[in-house]
Amino acid sequence: MTATPQSIEMLQIAANAADAKGGDDLVALDVSEPLPLVDIFLLVTGRNERNVAAIGDEIEERLLAAGHKRLRREGRQESRWLLIDFGDLVVHIFHEEERNYYGLERLWKDCPVVPFEIATPAPAE
Repeated sequence: MTATPQSIEMLQIAANAADAKGGDDLVALDVSEPLPLVDIFLLVTGRNERNVAAIGDEIEERLLAAGHKRLRREGRQESRWLLIDFGDLVVHIFHEEERNYYGLERLWKDCPVVPFEIATPAPAE
């Protein structure tokens, strides 16, 4: 299996939202083969707890506005590792220390990377 067009659309929305709030080191992994209920993991690093929370809020807001339903959210209290589950797309937003410690890229190294593009804002005139 590979990621569906809908999950790739969700990834684009989430990646642009993360970038808008200063998310770093964005990586998307196609986990549809080992996890039949999920297509893509999006991994994002935030600079601190406030940034992690802001990135999560922006991703959630944009995906909800696009008509996607959030299934669950975990970690908002501490904002060291925030997980937002939208079914086909699961977003992991980490504080840098947690991302290094848990190493999801290492755990899912056999899964292909899903390409995405970050929209560049139009220059002001």
